[in-house]
Amino acid sequence: MKYIIGRKLGMVQVFGVDGRLFPTTVVKCVDNKVISKKDNSITIGFEEIDEKKINKPQKGYFKKLGIKPYKVVAEFANVDPSINVGDSININTFKKGEYVDIQGITKGRGYTGAIVRWNFKVGPMSHGSGYVHRYQGSVSFGRGGSQGQRVPKGKKMAGHYGHEIVTTENLLILDLIQKYNVILILGAIPGPKNNIVIIKSSIKKPNSKKEFTIISKEIKEDILKANEALEDKEAVFEANKEAEAAEKKEKEAEEAKKAAAAAAAKKEKEAAEKAKVAEANNSKEAKK
Repeated sequence: MKYIIGRKLGMVQVFGVDGRLFPTTVVKCVDNKVISKKDNSITIGFEEIDEKKINKPQKGYFKKLGIKPYKVVAEFANVDPSINVGDSININTFKKGEYVDIQGITKGRGYTGAIVRWNFKVGPMSHGSGYVHRYQGSVSFGRGGSQGQRVPKGKKMAGHYGHEIVTTENLLILDLIQKYNVILILGAIPGPKNNIVIIKSSIKKPNSKKEFTIISKEIKEDILKANEALEDKEAVFEANKEAEAAEKKEKEAEEAKKAAAAAAAKKEKEAAEKAKVAEANNSKEAKK
């Protein structure tokens, strides 16, 4: 399994060379440091932080390891055994076209009603229905007797919505920008901007790969250079139009010449045939 911790910067639109639009999430992954290793698991630190901004237990933890404090510390299992303490994990760990799972904390929406939280249907909106437009409805068990007179555990009701750890699976890496330590991921990932996310190898599609060619900076520059070569597009268009018209006239003139030559040849043939017939008639009369 491969892991890296990053920070969600936001979403952008990326275009492929075939004209397709890809909604893309930008995740910045500065070097992750391996701060400890135990059996088949490692602990990674992400983003160094000032010692004044951490509490005493955290200070003791980092002091014991003999390292600078990190803002985010996470432990991962089933990693490559060749990774050792002090190693840096960067975006080169992953490859373009690879599928990944991304874990993050969703946006917090506070205390909400059941309609917003669980997508329940709205009640009748007419005046005669009373005030049950956005009511949840019955939440308890049956009508009495041996049935429990209480609300069952796990009942979908109003309450705190959002701010939960969620994993979005099978997202595609569109591109890796080494210069800025940025990963472009196709689709949306959990959480708001500047949210900490964990990118890990896909569990369901570990060996699958699918690549798209997006318009990168280099491709964009080539397109701009090609456009600059056509300084005056209208003039080029008019010149092409005039050239086509001249070529058409030339073809028509050639066809007219061919038609005139054919007509002259036909007349010549007819005259020769008439002369032959006249000569034959004259010879017959001379014999008489």
